[in-house]
Amino acid sequence: MAETPGKAWPANLPPMPQIDFAQYGEVEMRDLSRSQLYAGAFLGRNWAQIPHVTHHDEAPIDALNARRKALAEDLGRKLTPLPFLIKALVNALKEFPQFNASLAPGGKQLVLKHYFHIGIATETPQGLLVPVIRDADRKSLAELADELVEKAARARDKGLPMGEMSGGSMTISSLGSIGGTAFTPIINAPEVAILGITREFERLVLEEGQVVSRRFLPLSLSYDHRVINGADAARFCRFLAQQLADPAALM
Repeated sequence: MAETPGKAWPANLPPMPQIDFAQYGEVEMRDLSRSQLYAGAFLGRNWAQIPHVTHHDEAPIDALNARRKALAEDLGRKLTPLPFLIKALVNALKEFPQFNASLAPGGKQLVLKHYFHIGIATETPQGLLVPVIRDADRKSLAELADELVEKAARARDKGLPMGEMSGGSMTISSLGSIGGTAFTPIINAPEVAILGITREFERLVLEEGQVVSRRFLPLSLSYDHRVINGADAARFCRFLAQQLADPAALM
C-alpha cells in the first residue's frame, strides 16, 4: 500500500479524536521533548508496520547471580546482569542467525549480519535512547560493563550522535531495576526482534525430591512474524535461558 504524504498510515484508518479536555475540568499543556517526538514517531511506525508477536519465558539465574557478585568483588565495583545478558544474547544470535538480520527493501530478501552489535534501551531526561555496543562478541564482561556505564552517562548528560545508535543487531530493553513481570517491547526497526527483561523473582521448585528456593529472570521476546515463526522464538528463548543458567561459559 502506497503512503499518502501528510496522512497517517494506512490511509483507510479514521483520524484520532480531537477533544477539548478543558470542558471536563482543569488541564495543563506540556510540550514533549525533541527526543520524545523523534522516538514516538518511529515507535508508532514500527508498531503499525511490523507484525509483532511476543514470546515469554524464564531463565534460572542463581548461578549467574553468584558469578556476577564474585566478578564484581574481583573488579572492585558494582556489576549489573546486563554484561552477562549481552554475552548470552550474542551466543543466541550465533545459534539462530535469522534473528541477527533485517528485511531488505521490498521484503523479499533477508540481510544476514555477520557482526554482533547490541543496542541497550536507555532512559534519559530527554526520552528513550538506544546506544549500541559494537562487536560485543569480542569484548570481555568487564569491558562491556565499562562501556555500558560510559555510554549511559553520555546518553543521559548530552545525548548521543546517531552514529552511536545505529547498526544494531538486536536490542535489549531492561526494566529489571524497576519491576514488572512481563511486557511487549516494540521492535527497533530495521532489527527483527527485541529482548525485554523485567525484575527477577523467587520461586519454590522441586529438585531431587527436595523443595528449594530458586531465582528466575523473566524474558519477553518480541519478534517480526514475517521473518521469525513461533517455534523459532521459543527455541531462541530456551537457548538464551540455558546460556544464562551456565554463566561460566559466558566468561
